[in-house]
Amino acid sequence: MFILVSIMGFHQLMAQGCVAIRHFSSCVGNTLENNLLGPGDIQVGSNYRYFKSFRHFRGTEEEPDRVSNETEVINHSHSWDFFLTYGISDRWYASITIPTVINTRSSLYEHGREERNTTFSRGLADIRAGVGFWLFDLEKNQNGNLALGLGVKLPTGNYNASDIFYNVGPNDGPQVRPVDQSIQPGDGGFGITLDFQFYRKIGEGFFVYGGGFYLLNPRETNGTRTFRETLSPILQNEAIMAVPDQFSVRAGISHLISSAISASLGARYEGVPVKDLIGGNAGFRRPGNVLSIDPGIAFIKDNFSLNLNVPFAVRRERPQSVTDLQTQEVTGEPRAGDAAFADYLINVGVSYRFSQNRVKVNPELMNQFKN
Repeated sequence: MFILVSIMGFHQLMAQGCVAIRHFSSCVGNTLENNLLGPGDIQVGSNYRYFKSFRHFRGTEEEPDRVSNETEVINHSHSWDFFLTYGISDRWYASITIPTVINTRSSLYEHGREERNTTFSRGLADIRAGVGFWLFDLEKNQNGNLALGLGVKLPTGNYNASDIFYNVGPNDGPQVRPVDQSIQPGDGGFGITLDFQFYRKIGEGFFVYGGGFYLLNPRETNGTRTFRETLSPILQNEAIMAVPDQFSVRAGISHLISSAISASLGARYEGVPVKDLIGGNAGFRRPGNVLSIDPGIAFIKDNFSLNLNVPFAVRRERPQSVTDLQTQEVTGEPRAGDAAFADYLINVGVSYRFSQNRVKVNPELMNQFKN
């Protein structure tokens, strides 16, 4: 997972909305200052993310009547990544990220369609650890460079978190069930993450940047029941939760405003694929993707860094899943599930570096990557 959040701590790549299955952020970012760790340097910090998903889509078409009829599903997601990155050498670094989440989900259909109720989950999510490497010498290639990373995701988060669901148990009473996949703290699978980030100077005070990750989840299903088959017999193929892959890529331009403040403007594309690259595709998942415009601003003073990014969605898609297509083939009727998406995310990151032998880099270059 490569520069795991400290490098990623600012310009984090994080999936948005219900299609995200659960909170996940890559180990990649675009804060060059945080990535230039000399031997023995330590970077610590935290990143907070919030979103509210409530706009329902099938394909790329929104269903506005869900909001007007007050039948929409509303997720509130709060997550905190606590990270530590260690400089192995001038070009190698290793990191670990410990994520925690607090989620709520309000809906009608999960509670007998009689009344709106809220389910809740919180706790440790899936821990990530990995290493990264800058391909070119940082002191000799200050106008551009590329870093690659490899990491693992551990199934430390609860993937069978439960709460009380109303009007669905015996005699239409309450019943304890696993919460929806979108607010489960973990996914139950060991994962492998491939990351990259790059930067390139394009003019005085201007740099282009980019980065991304792909999470491979070889495990097909995690054994947690969805209870979707109780909604309709044709949803038997969605009775167990899948362990899906996840991805995010972003790119943009960074510009220095003052000696301590910089701004950026970019785009990001992220989501959950219909099919995994490795392993099977059984079980229930909500595939989807979001294209967002991603403005940001950052402040760096000495070893302290603070930044804010607020990406807002301009295109949202919930494509047909494998189980949708299976059901469509069996019934002969069109089948396309929906998903709820957020309008925007709020990402706030803060970090502090304990320096030993700092890499000697032009201060002008460092200033460009305070976002």
